[in-house]
Amino acid sequence: MFKAVKSPYLVPFDGSFRIASAPTSPPKGAPKKTQLQQRLQASVRKLDVLQQKLYADDRWGVLLVFQAMDAAGKDSTIRAVLRGINPQGCQVFSFKQPSSRELDHDFLWRVSSRVPERGRIGVFNRSHYEEVLVVRVHPEYLKGQRLPRDIPAGELWMERYESILDFEHHLARNGYVVLKFFLNVSKEEQANRFRRRIDRPEKNWKFSEGDVEERKHWGAYMEAYGAALNATSRPWAPWYAVPADDKPYLRMAVAGIVQESLESLDLGYPQVERERKKELEALRKRIV
Repeated sequence: MFKAVKSPYLVPFDGSFRIASAPTSPPKGAPKKTQLQQRLQASVRKLDVLQQKLYADDRWGVLLVFQAMDAAGKDSTIRAVLRGINPQGCQVFSFKQPSSRELDHDFLWRVSSRVPERGRIGVFNRSHYEEVLVVRVHPEYLKGQRLPRDIPAGELWMERYESILDFEHHLARNGYVVLKFFLNVSKEEQANRFRRRIDRPEKNWKFSEGDVEERKHWGAYMEAYGAALNATSRPWAPWYAVPADDKPYLRMAVAGIVQESLESLDLGYPQVERERKKELEALRKRIV
């Protein structure tokens, strides 16, 4: 079973993570922008080779989960990290407001049906964690889920953490690498990015009144994120709380964690047996 690679941003497994103490900016002495871009590209090149081996090896599947506040850089990070990888080996799903069909199933149904095949890298842009983040901040959304019993909110979240842990442990036992990234942007930087979305016409479409309203719940969201990360970071499905105020640093850090994780799998191309090699040599002679 896969085990988490070390990183300064790895969320501990003992419940000691404190979101208020987690950095949102790069550490002192971090590489400059040009160096960060070079390191990112080096990781992307290695990921391309690793993904080819992952596909050929066909024993492991990879699931990358991205959660963050709005404007933290999820879309651009996914694009930057996976840019050089064969599109046939990747699949990306975004989870927004549940549809009526999705609400007629349990809360894990819509994500479990989109888990990548072995040999592929799957990406969840938001995920099953919305059910213990957005829904926790806005418990009125529970009415639309038509749950069959009344249950105290605190107990409900604990039950959902337990369901998520069981789901991710099941994936890990069956050959999946589950890496979860919380892009930790500061409230001040989010405000700056919102203003830029207003100032730049090509970004206007990404901004809405709802973005301003959700900022009013910042404290509640931080509490929800802290609780969720502490409850569900495990060696087989770790969370990484990566500083997101500097996008080049964020992308480099995420790519490096994904690269190291795939390298730890000891991937390789299938070995052809001696008899099959003889068959291939015979077929070679028939090529005219």
